[in-house]
Amino acid sequence: MDEIISVENIYKHFKNVKALQGVSFKVQKGTIVGLLGPNGAGKTTLVNILTTLLQPSQGKAVIAGIDVVKHPSKVRGLIGLAGQFAAVDGNLTGRENLELVGRLYHLPWPEVRTRTNQLLEQFSLTDAKNRLAKNYSGGMRKRLDIASSLIGKPQILFLDEPTTGLDPKSRIELWWAIKDLVKQGTTVLLTTQYLEEADQLADKVVIIDKGKVVAEGASSQLKANVSRGIIDLHLEDKNQTERALSFLRILHPKSEEQGYIYLPAPEGHKTLLEVVKIMDSSGISVSDIELRKPTLDEVFLTLTSQHG
Repeated sequence: MDEIISVENIYKHFKNVKALQGVSFKVQKGTIVGLLGPNGAGKTTLVNILTTLLQPSQGKAVIAGIDVVKHPSKVRGLIGLAGQFAAVDGNLTGRENLELVGRLYHLPWPEVRTRTNQLLEQFSLTDAKNRLAKNYSGGMRKRLDIASSLIGKPQILFLDEPTTGLDPKSRIELWWAIKDLVKQGTTVLLTTQYLEEADQLADKVVIIDKGKVVAEGASSQLKANVSRGIIDLHLEDKNQTERALSFLRILHPKSEEQGYIYLPAPEGHKTLLEVVKIMDSSGISVSDIELRKPTLDEVFLTLTSQHG
C-alpha cells in the first residue's frame, strides 16, 4: 500500500508554548487514520500544518510526495478540509453552496453541475438541495460541509472533529458517509475526541499527548499492548467496596461507584483466578465477575496518564 502522508519530526512553537514536539507518523493511501489526544494536545495545530495553514518550526511534512512548506499551492490542490464548525452559507441553498465552491476551484461549469449532483446524492441531500442551508439540521449542515470539501475531488480529506455537537443518529450517518468515501479511494485523516468514533472508523490510531506521539497502531493492537484484559467485579454488598479495594490493592483496582470495581488483568485468566481467590479468602461475596478486553477509552486514559 502506498504512503500518501509523511510527518517527520514536526515541531511547532508559539512563543513559550510548545504545541508539537517531534511528531512523526505515516498514513497509507486509501485508509482512515484517527488522530486522538486531549484538549491542547496539538491535533489541530498538526492539521493546520498539513493543510498549509501553518508552517512548522522544524521538521518535514509531505503530502502525496509534495513538501507542504516548499509547494503549498500544489498541496492545496490535492486536499480537502472540513473543520469543527460547518463552513456553509446559510443564505444559500445546498445546491448553491456546492456550486459556489466549485466555481472557487475554477472548475468548468459542466463539471461543477455534475459534481454538485453527485455529492448531493452521495450525502443524501438531494431532497433538500433547494432549501436554504440555514434551515438544515446540524447533521445535514455537516454533511454539506464535507461535500463542499470534496467538490475538487481531493486525494486526501482532513476532518477536524467533524461530529462535534451532532446527535447520535447524525454521527452514525456521517460515519457511513466517511466509510463510503474511503471505499472510493479517498484517504482520511480524522481528529476526534470521541474514542468510539476512532474505534469504529480508523484503520490506524495515532495518540498525541502534550505535543508528542505516545502510541500508534490499530485500536485492537493498542488495546492488546496496554493490557490483556480488564476485570469487572460486582459485589453483592455495596458496603463492602472499600474493604474489597484494600484486599485487591496489589492489583491496582479502581472503583467509580459503590459495589463495582475494575482492575487490569495483565495475565488474563491467571489474574482473574487470583481475584476470585482473594475475594473468597476475604469472605466478600461477588455477584458477578467478568474478564473483558479494554475499551479504546481505557487505552487512551492509560497512555495519556503515563505521559502526564
